[in-house]
This record gives sequence, structure tokens and C-alpha cells, in this order.
Amino acid sequence: MKKQNKLKVMFKQLCGGMAAALLLTGPSLADYSAHPGAEAFVNKMVEKHNFDRDWVVSMLKGAEPKQSILDAMSRPAESVMTWGRYRKIFIQDSRVAQGAEFWQEHRTTLARAEREYGVPASMIVGIIGVETRFGRNKGSYRVVDALATLGFDFPRRSTFFLGQLEEYMLMVREQSFEPFELKGSYAGAMGFGQFIPSSYRAYAVDFDGDGVVDIVNNPVDAIGSVANYFKRHGWRAGQPVVSGAVLKENADTSLFNAGLKPEKTVLQLSKAGIGSDRALSPELKATAMRLDGDDGDEYWIGLPNFYVITRYNHSAMYAMAAYQLSQLIEAKFNGVAGS
Repeated sequence: MKKQNKLKVMFKQLCGGMAAALLLTGPSLADYSAHPGAEAFVNKMVEKHNFDRDWVVSMLKGAEPKQSILDAMSRPAESVMTWGRYRKIFIQDSRVAQGAEFWQEHRTTLARAEREYGVPASMIVGIIGVETRFGRNKGSYRVVDALATLGFDFPRRSTFFLGQLEEYMLMVREQSFEPFELKGSYAGAMGFGQFIPSSYRAYAVDFDGDGVVDIVNNPVDAIGSVANYFKRHGWRAGQPVVSGAVLKENADTSLFNAGLKPEKTVLQLSKAGIGSDRALSPELKATAMRLDGDDGDEYWIGLPNFYVITRYNHSAMYAMAAYQLSQLIEAKFNGVAGS
């Protein structure tokens, strides 16, 4: 009996601990205007940005806490996924075909964006394809719900997401958007290219000249905005993106996956036993990458333009998926265009 009682106590303690953990990770209040951090946020919007206090409070009152958003943020990061699995998520025949269709539909706009920003149409289409399947999946969460939930109920990144909520309110005021209508991802990213509010305000452009910067519903603005983002982050027109790595017997494998930013030169990597399968300028900055593919390790050399892609999403796998998708779509488009 004593053993059974002890087990019961241990079980209750375990359940109590689990319940406490759930409470800590769940939404704290149904009304964010009553959250302990709300007053400071409201004061900031009023004093720093001259917002009407009642309007800001009404925004917080109208924002709905979403447990599903907190759950999504707590999922394992993509770092636990192999490149082989990751690639299959984003590169399929159907997505390539949809990309060629999107390119065909918006070929004039894409050609203008490439001409004005120096970013290949293929890269623009590849990013939009990875992010939203060319606008088919732009997200179903109200942006205000996502940002308020993460800002007030996700302590680990509350500063960042309260900053994004601040940027969102500025954005809807600048563009005269209805704040409760815009939808996006569980992290508050919006539109064809999934810009968070700070990126929206910094890089989105009115590419069709109608006076409104709308990357949520307007594919023309979205195309121009993705191109502008890449140009502003240092895309080099006409330069290569990535090359296959050729390992020599003396290859210094410690150089692989040392960082996303190219720090060595092509010449330095070559002297370390990591060559390229294509001719590259010896002084071009480069980084060596090893990705775990379905058929074993793959070895690559990332160049400055590859690094620019990682500024969109800080992941070598993301950048590789976006680039490879862009190349497959370009081949498909040219085949369609030439038929």
C-alpha cells in the first residue's frame, strides 16, 4: 500500500508539473490590452509614433491569442532535418510546373524587375515558389493575432515580436490597410514573398505605381519587392551563386559548414584541398558546405550571391532549395516558351 501511495503522489506531482508547463507555454490572457506588458507598448506607440491611444488599445483587445501559433513556434528547428528530406519538401514536379506557369503569367513584370534590379527572374520566382507556392499558400493566421500572441506570450522572443507588432501598426497606417484583415504565417510573415512587417516597411515597393505597396494581394508589387530585397542585400548581377566542390586528398574538412558568410577566397579553399567543379575567380569570396543528401554527403561552394539568399532565411538548406528550384523552373519555362 505504501508503495502504491508513493506512486500516486509521484503521478500527481508529474501531472501537476505538466499542467504548469502547459500554462506557461499557453496564452496568458484573452485580452492583450490587460497584459502586464501592454501599458508600456501602448505608451511607446503613442509617445514615439503619435498613435491614438484608444486605437492601439482596441488593436490589442481585438487580437486573439492562438495556442496553435505557440505550438508551431515550439516545433523542432529545420536544423534537425537532413538536406535530402528538406529538398523533397520544396522541389517537386508540381511546384516546378506551377513556377513555369507563374513566370509565363507575369513574364513582363519579371523581365522588368530583372532589368531594373539586376536579379534574375528565375531567382525571384524560386523564392516565391518556396515561400508560398506562387501565392497559393500565403498563410491563414491574422497577422495581428500572430504578432500579439508571440509578442506577449512567447517570452524567448517577445522583444523581437513586439517590435514586429510595432512595425505592423506603422505599416497599416502608412498603407491604409485594414489591420484585422491581413493574414499571413504563424510568425506574422505576409504576402507572396512572406515579408515580416519590418522587411515590408524596409524593402517592399510599389512596383505597379498605384500608390499602394501591397505584396499581399498584388503579385506585381510582390515581384518587385523580392527583387528589391535581393538587390539591397548585395546581389551581384551576372555572378554565379554556387558550385559543386571537388575534394582533394588533403582536403581540410574543418572548413565545411564553418558559417554562411563567405570568409575565404576560392583560391584559399583550393589550397586547402577544396576545389570547384567550374571555373571561378580565385579572389571570389566563398564558403564550403556539406549537406547530407539522400545519396550521401554533398559538397558545395557557396558564393556571395548564395549568401544573399540566406539573408532571406538564415539557412544553407533554404538557400539551396530556392536556388535549385529556380534553375528547374527556368529550364521548364524555357522549354514551354520555346515550344
